[in-house]
Amino acid sequence: MYGLRRLFQIGFAVCAYLLWWLLVHLHLWRPAVTPAQRLCHTVERLGTTFVKLGQGLSLHRDLLPDEYIRALQSLQDRVAPFPDAVARREVEQALGKSIPELFAEFEAHPMAAASIAQVHQARLHDGRRVVVKIRRPRIKAQIDRDMRLLRGVLRTLLALLPWLRRYDPLAIVDEIWSNLRKETDFRREARNTLRFAEAFQGSATVHVPMVIDGLYAESVLVQELSGGQRVDDPAVRAHGAQLAQALVEAYLQQIFVMGLFHGDPHPGNLFIMESGRICFHDFGIVGALDSSTRRNLAAFLLAFVHQDSEWMLDAALDLGLLAGALDRAAFRQGMQEVIQDYAGLPLKDWSLAEAFVRVARLGRGRNIRIPHNLLVLMRMLYLMENAVRDLDPDFNLLQSLLGKAEEVLSPSAGASVETGLNRLRFEAAAGVGELPAELGAWIHRIRAQGLEMQVQHHGMEELEQTIARGSNRVALALVTLGLYIAASLLMQHSIGPRLGEMPLLAAVGYALALWFTWRLARGISRSGKL
Repeated sequence: MYGLRRLFQIGFAVCAYLLWWLLVHLHLWRPAVTPAQRLCHTVERLGTTFVKLGQGLSLHRDLLPDEYIRALQSLQDRVAPFPDAVARREVEQALGKSIPELFAEFEAHPMAAASIAQVHQARLHDGRRVVVKIRRPRIKAQIDRDMRLLRGVLRTLLALLPWLRRYDPLAIVDEIWSNLRKETDFRREARNTLRFAEAFQGSATVHVPMVIDGLYAESVLVQELSGGQRVDDPAVRAHGAQLAQALVEAYLQQIFVMGLFHGDPHPGNLFIMESGRICFHDFGIVGALDSSTRRNLAAFLLAFVHQDSEWMLDAALDLGLLAGALDRAAFRQGMQEVIQDYAGLPLKDWSLAEAFVRVARLGRGRNIRIPHNLLVLMRMLYLMENAVRDLDPDFNLLQSLLGKAEEVLSPSAGASVETGLNRLRFEAAAGVGELPAELGAWIHRIRAQGLEMQVQHHGMEELEQTIARGSNRVALALVTLGLYIAASLLMQHSIGPRLGEMPLLAAVGYALALWFTWRLARGISRSGKL
């Protein structure tokens, strides 16, 4: 009975909003609030699950206009705390011990309460002050129930309004549902926190409160108590320049070295401690970037700064900001417009977050799904840029990002002023790194399939010879390319003994590469075919 009542409540709210939006869009209704504000009011009336859904939707800058993003980001978890007796029961069930066994003190009144959990202060028997994060009872089941009902409502709407399919609402709901499940599992948050604490152990500029060993479970997390002044507190701006530099360096370490980054750096999660260190809180939202994505991100950044629209388009495709068959000329023009808008501004006023969003929105309406890790990255960049500019309005964020991208991922893409050479060096460095693995995989396939490939077919000798010649030429071309790249790198870094003004190893590499090039050209010339 409750399920039917809840289904009707969700269905009525969704349909009522869509009908209201349609009347406003057709100028048949003059509203007192904006569509974005009306959406937020609808979401808040539907309760906790839908507030979290709205916060998840706020990541989708690629789909939603800025006014909707701002409205959804303002959604607050206005939820009353659950009773102390319930909190104690949840802790004891999760950790398998009584409150007196676990803590010397446990404060009855929570220091904070939200839709997923509430937080109590406590003291361990060894004297350490801690915070105890306790998941709301039955919240996980409530989220799953509401999301299933919402999917049913959306399926009905898609059958009635097929034009909604271009936004792929079911996939978006499934993505947010999956991430809500992760957010409600505090074991995952504990593992993330431990990884960050280990990475920044001993840091003079960053502090991550430790998770207390053995005191965390799916629904409870016990962590060191730490705090300070919020990062947006005007009192910290006396040291704004140093703090801005420390915050950016912390994120450079996370993005380009760890491949894992804190995805929610809003002012409530960043505190400046008395020691001057930046304290990161709440690792419930964490983004992951594999080595390929990091390299593509560095390429996008370099292309953006060097104002190369063609390179920027390739990097956006490699990242997944754009996808599928597209009109390269039209998208390249879009890239050029983004670049031109920044060309007249000083570098410190450039925004990588804004550029990301503008490029992503070029694919709006083309059924392009941006990977979730990039949505989290865009949110993080926006919040980090705002925090940095709060601390030091004159801080050159892009220059710091650019320097680290070149240092970590493309040392060969140095400081040349020629954009073409910048890209050549970057791609050459990436190619050298990938070439051994590609050749190794190719040789493995030959070894694994060699016996099976030696099947004789009578009357096909000429075809076999043609294939063999083609394979030999491809192999020789790969080796030649590798020699050119290796020789260029040896030349650039002046490695080994020298022959006059040229490194000897580079000269040998170029000589072999030219010899193989001549042999390829002669073979192709004799056959009369490419």
